[in-house]
Amino acid sequence: MKPKDLEYTEATIAAIATPVGPGAIGVIKVSGSLSEHILKRLFRPKKPVKEFQSHRLYYGYIVNPETETPVDEVLVTLMRNPHTYTREDVLEIYGHSGYLVLTKILELVLKEGARLAEPGEFTKRAFLNGRIDLSQAEALLDLINARSEESLKLALNQLRGALAEKLKPVREAVLSALAVVEVAVDFPDEDVELISHYDLAENLEKQAIIPLRELLKSYQEGRLYREGIAVVIAGRPNVGKSSLLNALLAEERAIVTPIPGTTRDIIEEFATIKGLPVRLIDTAGLRKTEDIVEEIGVKKAKEKIATADVILFMLDGSQEPTEEDLKLYQEIKALPHLVVINKIDIASDENLSRYRETFPHEKLIFISARTGEGLEALAEAIFELVTGRSEEFVPAVVPNLRQKMALEKALVSVEQAVSGLKKANVYPELVAIDLRDALASLGEITGETTTEDLLDRIFSSFCLGK
Repeated sequence: MKPKDLEYTEATIAAIATPVGPGAIGVIKVSGSLSEHILKRLFRPKKPVKEFQSHRLYYGYIVNPETETPVDEVLVTLMRNPHTYTREDVLEIYGHSGYLVLTKILELVLKEGARLAEPGEFTKRAFLNGRIDLSQAEALLDLINARSEESLKLALNQLRGALAEKLKPVREAVLSALAVVEVAVDFPDEDVELISHYDLAENLEKQAIIPLRELLKSYQEGRLYREGIAVVIAGRPNVGKSSLLNALLAEERAIVTPIPGTTRDIIEEFATIKGLPVRLIDTAGLRKTEDIVEEIGVKKAKEKIATADVILFMLDGSQEPTEEDLKLYQEIKALPHLVVINKIDIASDENLSRYRETFPHEKLIFISARTGEGLEALAEAIFELVTGRSEEFVPAVVPNLRQKMALEKALVSVEQAVSGLKKANVYPELVAIDLRDALASLGEITGETTTEDLLDRIFSSFCLGK
């Protein structure tokens, strides 16, 4: 892959690296060959400095070099390449966090020859300069977006290069096989067989196909920890949907009243259930209504139900099942769901028995959103429904969707190569094409083979200053 414009990609870049707004510290990050020049032009140290040492903090003031007017009291550090995040010279300015002061410092930096960094450009330079591979760059974004302890651990493993390490022996096995096959391509008239075709196929199966299948399996098992799940709380009005949302969040997020139709819009909040990041979605009570606003809420609720990973179909245990309950159940029973009987703290044994009779094929979850009784059992049921397991299990390495698609292409190519090697008449040219395709697909994961468009798509997901 060639940079789109050397002058553009080698320019010194700068950005505000912290959220803009009131706070204790705001950071301006600069990367490129002009970093030291910018430091000397804008920074006035409290004590005289003959030469700035790398990776050392200095105290002083950022000034407008044309007027020597102080802009902010700061700490600065100059980090010389290659021991930096981007493997370029890096300057970091630690000032007071406020929109005006950080913007004024950034404007001065840009006047000295830097340009404003694009989203994710610092990390993109770390990749282009060989400090990290593409899978590690993506892991950094996962780390920033992690919403549970388990997703954080997965991102850290990936950031340390766990996926690249897993792929290294696979790549070596394919390269070794390609080297042998290319001997047959280059010397077709020589009756030389360094290894039998059958043994070559067997080696590829053991050293490439099996590990690739394991990685693809880990995607299915681990993507829930990376991506999370959407859990929709649904049911007719006043069965306790908003109370359940509040109980699971351990805070009063939704308004709860005895008046049917209190919740009219969708309420979404994040929680963690047995290590899984969960997007909890409270919906309007499902019923026919003449209220235009409530009708819109009901329509939105049905849209969320259609795309949910899990539907918590809530019923009021203090009452007998109603015709409306049964009608709603028919609408959701083919979707992934749990039937949750609420208000068991005020429900009669007779009513609870009636629910068991009405839903004989369902594993009913009995809870009280008000007292918290049964919430642990509900969490376990949600976890088991989406994972198929009763205990937490997180693979050490979990590819993302882009990486999974590249793994699938690599697997297909290696399987075709193995199939070609097992034929009575082996065509080494065709086998070599399959093996090269496999290497290209593996290279897409770490960035050894990629395109500018792909890089732009990945790094544009980052924030400015990262």
